[in-house]
Amino acid sequence: MRRVLAAVAATCFSLSTMASAQAPAATAASAPAVPNCQELATALRTVTTNDARLKDWPNLARYRDSNITASASSVDVVFMGDSITDSWPQPRFGAFFPGKKYVGRGISGQTTPQMLLRMRADVLNLKPKVVVILAGTNDIAGNTGPMTDEEIEGNLMSMSELAAANGVKVVLSSITPVSEYHMATPAAVPQTTLRPMKRILAVNAWMKSYAAAHGHVYLDYVPAMTDASGLLKAEFSADDLHPNAAGYSAMAPLAEAAIARALASSGK
Repeated sequence: MRRVLAAVAATCFSLSTMASAQAPAATAASAPAVPNCQELATALRTVTTNDARLKDWPNLARYRDSNITASASSVDVVFMGDSITDSWPQPRFGAFFPGKKYVGRGISGQTTPQMLLRMRADVLNLKPKVVVILAGTNDIAGNTGPMTDEEIEGNLMSMSELAAANGVKVVLSSITPVSEYHMATPAAVPQTTLRPMKRILAVNAWMKSYAAAHGHVYLDYVPAMTDASGLLKAEFSADDLHPNAAGYSAMAPLAEAAIARALASSGK
């Protein structure tokens, strides 16, 4: 792959140089198309990333060593999720539930089918009392291909069933809201287009109903995180998707309360 990237980069440079040298003599009608090297570089990075993902699609390697260490001690709660969960323990967002035996098992960009494949290695083998699942936003965005709401719900159901069958209490977190207040450029696609609030709310409504019917706890972040327009509060995110320190500060007590309800229902 590195050789391919180097070869394509060299070709791009050569073609750009040739085009620059020939530009004065070329007419608008006959000038050869010149590759846009910036776009090509972006495409190559995507191909490289996808190549690495295909070798370990669910990224089981990410927490392999950490899981060995964690399994040697007691873990009370595992947070399973995507980038929102992945970023939460970072020091820049404040302490991650200090004094608690909680571990994060989020992986940026992941969708529910990838998390489902990680359930045994990253959750069940740690023998936690509770798993807090926050997933679905990347499914809606199509990170691993188009996904219907029913397919997302089916994967959440399967993760919940696996946890319950192994004596782990389930907290199903609502998909967090998005907004369109911090677009990088006017031409950027708003998060509200990539992740329509209508779909987010629909999956959340299903989660609430499913949790009630199966003895799980539903953790609803939406009321505390949305503004009068029903979108993610501008002060809670810098990119309309991922919480900042203020966003996580609003989420933490809600998560703690949900975990307490789950533990109370199990008598642990």
